[in-house]
Amino acid sequence: DVHLTSYTVYCVQFELFVEDKIFGHMKLEPTVASVKRYLAKMTVQLEKAGISAQFVCGYETGYSGCSLYNEMIAAGLECIILAPSTMKQRPKHAIKTDKRDAEHIAKCLAYGDYQSVYIPTAEDEQVRDYIRMRNDHHQALKKIKQQINAFCLRLGRHFAAGRSNWTQLHLDWLRQLPLDSLNREILGEYLITYDAHVTRLAVFDERINELAAGDRYRERVQQLSCFIGIKTHTSLSLLVETGDFARFAKAHYFASYLGLNPSEQSSGENIRRGGITKAGNAEMRRLLIEAAHSIGRGQIGYKSKALKARQRGNDSKVIAYADRANERLRRKFYRMIRQGKRYNVAITAVARELACFIWGMMTGHFNVRKAS
Repeated sequence: DVHLTSYTVYCVQFELFVEDKIFGHMKLEPTVASVKRYLAKMTVQLEKAGISAQFVCGYETGYSGCSLYNEMIAAGLECIILAPSTMKQRPKHAIKTDKRDAEHIAKCLAYGDYQSVYIPTAEDEQVRDYIRMRNDHHQALKKIKQQINAFCLRLGRHFAAGRSNWTQLHLDWLRQLPLDSLNREILGEYLITYDAHVTRLAVFDERINELAAGDRYRERVQQLSCFIGIKTHTSLSLLVETGDFARFAKAHYFASYLGLNPSEQSSGENIRRGGITKAGNAEMRRLLIEAAHSIGRGQIGYKSKALKARQRGNDSKVIAYADRANERLRRKFYRMIRQGKRYNVAITAVARELACFIWGMMTGHFNVRKAS
């Protein structure tokens, strides 16, 4: 159980047909060296009992990311990062302490009640972190927009009804708004911050385009950009967040990894399905939901000039596959709306199937329909 100031460790010796042995509880300094000393001590104790032991270490993904994993692998230790959303759940009334958490992690590791976290390459991790940094700045831009709008509303100032905010016309209106001296200064400072965020985002987006044009990502980014609603930023994010698409044996496994599959609580003949599980990577799920919104707008079979430009230069089978997916997903969206499904339900269903088509393209399943 990993914390910034300490590691809490536990050992579980897996046994068949008898009760497992749980031993070795200890609180250590938060270093890999202390873990190695602990394992050496446990090895000596087990050898005295005539047991030859092989240790597998594991911890829940958290603040340390993959850095602790890399340190342990470099130190010659076998290590696994457990995804918390896939681990066996404990009763809600259970007492939660570091000791119990460490014991729970050890048992999940012993019984296989978990899914391991994919470890990205160093290059993928750096590109992923750069994109996440850009997204953090985008969130800051959204926040300053909300603050400017709220400030104007408090002063009783409203932009023209029916006009969109944050157009050049809206910005000119904000800059020319007649206000008292101090209020004018406040709004001016807000707008300076807004302009700074817009400028920085433009720089970040240009850098992301450069990264996407590199030899490692160029071809796959161009392929993913053949889908409606997916451009360079989304394509590169999907690639570096997922890593190896081939680790998912089927398309619906990839959709499940994104948390886009419906939850289910069925018993006997009663079948009860609920909202999506939301397990896994929330950032990728958000990107696909945004792409699905683009699919939900427009005519079935229509290809915009921008989409044609993105598809230009790709292999004909890639373009044909993407066109088939785009048409199918749009038909699915409009069919669900006609059937009375809620808008968000239809969008989520489209996002799930889009994930399946993305898996098919990235694994070369162009002629086999596995997106159902």
